[in-house]
Amino acid sequence: MNISINNIDLWYEMKGNGQPFILLHGNSESHEIFDVLIEELSKKFTVYAIDSRDHGKSTRTNKLSYDMMVEDVASFINELKLEKPILYGFSDGGIVGLLLASKYPGLLSRLIVSGANTSPDSVKKQWGIIFKILYFIFRQDKFRMMLEEPNIGSEDLMKINIPVLVLAGENDLVKEENTRFIAENIPESTLRILEKENHMSYVVHSPKLYRIIEPFIENLSVLA
Repeated sequence: MNISINNIDLWYEMKGNGQPFILLHGNSESHEIFDVLIEELSKKFTVYAIDSRDHGKSTRTNKLSYDMMVEDVASFINELKLEKPILYGFSDGGIVGLLLASKYPGLLSRLIVSGANTSPDSVKKQWGIIFKILYFIFRQDKFRMMLEEPNIGSEDLMKINIPVLVLAGENDLVKEENTRFIAENIPESTLRILEKENHMSYVVHSPKLYRIIEPFIENLSVLA
């Protein structure tokens, strides 16, 4: 289904009943990467799996930035009057989640991020080169964005006042030191570096992800 916000149509899948649970995908993907996770979460939660602007079935835009996507998600929550949703963000979705929780304290109840980074130079060198090649070939803002953004400092992370689970694969494209930097600067954070996993292996169409996050979200209706 679609919702019109910030002069665009944002497409999302809604499934299940219970506390709202928002899913945000990564760059050049869509909500469809969460097909397995949606099925599991919808047994206990109302899941809102969003296609970010310029992705999936949402409106194509000429300009794209993490700040724009943050405002889209904030507007989505407010327009649908979602009470204290949980948010899981993968990669770019994780970046959006961090910025959202920092800018709008009290909007979310809990946050889970995986494969998120705080600056362009916090990805491993070979991946930075790949991003440059992609932008050179396609000249799309979604690739330009990864070369210039995000710019999240410790002061931004310290503003996050909810429990946060920080995940990354042992072989992630994000430098492990940056994943640890994120966790170390969020007051209520839990860090897990997942052995033998890469950036996407435990996320995309994977049954592993629900089992990983389940301990963090169980009994959430009591804890929130």
